[in-house]
Amino acid sequence: MTPTTPRIAIIGAGPGGLTCARVLQRNGVPVTVFEHDASAGARPQGGALELHMTTGQAALRTAGLHEEFAALARPEGQEVRLLDHTATVLFRYAPTPTSAPVAGEADRSEIDRGELRRLLLDSLTAGTVRWGSYLRTLHPLGDGRHRAEFDDGHTETFDLVIGADGSWSRVRPMLSDATPHYTGVTFVESGFEDADTRHPEVAGLVGAGSMRAESAGRALIARCERRGRIRLYAAFRGSQDWALEAGVRMTDTEAVRAVLLDRFADWDERLLALLRDNDGGFANRPLFALPVPHTWTHTPGLTLLGDAAHLMPPFAVPGAGLAMLDGAELARALTGHPDPAEAVRAYEADLLPRAAEAAGRAARGMAEALGPGAPLRHPRDRPR
Repeated sequence: MTPTTPRIAIIGAGPGGLTCARVLQRNGVPVTVFEHDASAGARPQGGALELHMTTGQAALRTAGLHEEFAALARPEGQEVRLLDHTATVLFRYAPTPTSAPVAGEADRSEIDRGELRRLLLDSLTAGTVRWGSYLRTLHPLGDGRHRAEFDDGHTETFDLVIGADGSWSRVRPMLSDATPHYTGVTFVESGFEDADTRHPEVAGLVGAGSMRAESAGRALIARCERRGRIRLYAAFRGSQDWALEAGVRMTDTEAVRAVLLDRFADWDERLLALLRDNDGGFANRPLFALPVPHTWTHTPGLTLLGDAAHLMPPFAVPGAGLAMLDGAELARALTGHPDPAEAVRAYEADLLPRAAEAAGRAARGMAEALGPGAPLRHPRDRPR
């Protein structure tokens, strides 16, 4: 960077934003990350993530953190199983130390979201993340500068604001009129604790990695995580207001369970056990997506990465890894080009077609997984 290094703000401390901050700092560029959460442990970070060699792991190599990642990763999490509604196994891949990846793919080891966040946070200079900072609005000042106004009333001016703030980004409207739309698919999340001991039949069905059972617009998706936890999603096509239309509240665990069991009533009892015997507490996760392709006209002083740039359904494409790649590539462009504005242009020229291709694959993956002909038997359609 030049002696007039710009003031850079990253909005959002997810994997993409933190990766971007790490690569910038590793190259001597100061940056501040603003995060709405009150602290790093303010809320659960969700389940495990698959990080592929060409996306998330490539980003971690750029960030100088791949060895630390490898020490935390679960290679056994690469096991995948695809079943139909009769619990017949149609496809199974169980990696061994010498096994070749399926369909020519490279390693896609998994890591717990919380562990990944701690790894990235610990790599940053103390004070980089401003917790409890919610961006209210941005005011253009000319010459690419923007004044950021936060909900506590304080303001700061930046030469570059990077929107890494997810599905409902506050930065995106400054660049694009696009808003996320409901895809017609909902996930309902639940899970099992200590499944190996308390639910050995379920643990045996799911295996060491991920399992997906599909039939006629419905799917049960399960993933084994650390310490015997299994995270479960019941996926189906239907109204975003399915619970209201069924006359149940999401807080009424047994009522929700009954509705789900009815939706999957023609499935094998071994699969229904995933719904009947889980530890309860259901969370509604309707899936939203941005238009494909989602593009914007370059605007000096602003850009996007991750879900803020290319929100897509979680099928066939590892979204967190893609966000991390975005963050690493943007930081590399900024540290490798004397003109920050031209660096952002170059980043966006690569990002937009890459994101459109990935979003297209994700949309096709969702259509296939929850289509009338599901499940497909080809290895490329295995669960992610």
